[in-house]
Amino acid sequence: MNRRKLIRPLDAASIIKDTRKELHSSARRLFGKRLLTLGGLALLSGCDLTDDKSVNTMLRRVSTLNDRAQALLFDPSKLAPTYPESMLTRPFPFNAYYDIDQVPEIDAQTYRLELSGLVKRKRIWTLDELHALPQLSQITRHICIEGWSAIGKWGGVRFADFLMLAGADTQAKYVALHCADSYWTSIDMPTALHPQTLLALTYDGDVLPAKYGFPMKLRIPTKLGYKNPKHIVAITVTNEFPGGYWENQGYNWFGGS
Repeated sequence: MNRRKLIRPLDAASIIKDTRKELHSSARRLFGKRLLTLGGLALLSGCDLTDDKSVNTMLRRVSTLNDRAQALLFDPSKLAPTYPESMLTRPFPFNAYYDIDQVPEIDAQTYRLELSGLVKRKRIWTLDELHALPQLSQITRHICIEGWSAIGKWGGVRFADFLMLAGADTQAKYVALHCADSYWTSIDMPTALHPQTLLALTYDGDVLPAKYGFPMKLRIPTKLGYKNPKHIVAITVTNEFPGGYWENQGYNWFGGS
């Protein structure tokens, strides 16, 4: 008997509904392991996995399911681990999609941050105005999708406080971030409001170095490194899915660490 004929496309909404039930059950880890089998992937995708098109379709659908599963498991009140200064990684690694000699040079005097979208007080912010806001610092671990990690000390403005000050619609779905190096990404609103998500203006007590994102980066210890954009020049609160530089190339959008 041809086994390929036994694989039937399933209704996507039913799959998501059943998956949510499993994720809330005590057996969710076993469920996750079963999904990682070839049969499980084929079942979710409704594809026979015999050509590039069907494999790509399968990967996109599984990636979407993974994003939704991570969102369901994300606890906006749970804090990422923090560390003592004795555990700082020195030097903290440089990482970008370009070489270090291509880091953008930004003039602090002419830098402007544009805030737009679903906010009551759309405006342009100067670097001095950002530094004048209440500041805090944290020592957290940066986790890269490439397999390495490093511990750094970041200081700046709690992102939730900044969004509240701007009158952002906290019921909106997404916050998009655009950068001077042409990078962009986006995050979910619960992550934006997480108490450790930081508009980082300093590193290890000094002005944020260019290689780490001067004049400002978004530091999110609950996300993988590619969700921590540097050299931010524009922030948009929106209900329209914004995607991202790596996400549009196949990386998971949620990107939880």
